[in-house]
Amino acid sequence: MTIRSTKHAFGAVTKTFHWVMALLVISVFSIGWYMDFLPLGMEKLEWISRHKSLGITVLALVILRVIWRVSEPSPHELGKLQIERLAAKAGHLGLYLLMFAMPLTGWTMSSAANFPVSVFGMFTLPNLVSPNQELFETLRTVHWLLSWAVAGLVGVHFLAALKHHFWDRDATLRRMLPGKLEEN
Repeated sequence: MTIRSTKHAFGAVTKTFHWVMALLVISVFSIGWYMDFLPLGMEKLEWISRHKSLGITVLALVILRVIWRVSEPSPHELGKLQIERLAAKAGHLGLYLLMFAMPLTGWTMSSAANFPVSVFGMFTLPNLVSPNQELFETLRTVHWLLSWAVAGLVGVHFLAALKHHFWDRDATLRRMLPGKLEEN
């Protein structure tokens, strides 16, 4: 398998970014959902800390992923219909925007609550805004709504991959799976 993508297939770096970020996004969403049900205490604070650290990791990786994506060719789209290709582009753009928006709203929300964002206990990020309870409440709602937008788009993305694989019988899913570079 090659490192870089070609006009026909995704390379190892792109596939690695895709699957690592997929696992991170699912983990951050799951942790966020789980920690909301915990009573205030040390366990909840530990899960919040993990959630923040992984969220900032998503932010760092999406920046690197965008740099990587614009620096190499993208494989040809396999959708048969123009509307499918447009929907795929819109879905990918939405996922990228949400991978920026979610960590940034979380970081800003923490800043507004005057709760520092420590990244795996190695360093603490600066506050983006001054403490502001009203802003915190607004951002908490926005962050929650965006989390469900992420869940919805990830679900549509997953279903579209299955549709391409089982209905259209094209290489869309196969060429993003780890392993051999699929030339189609």
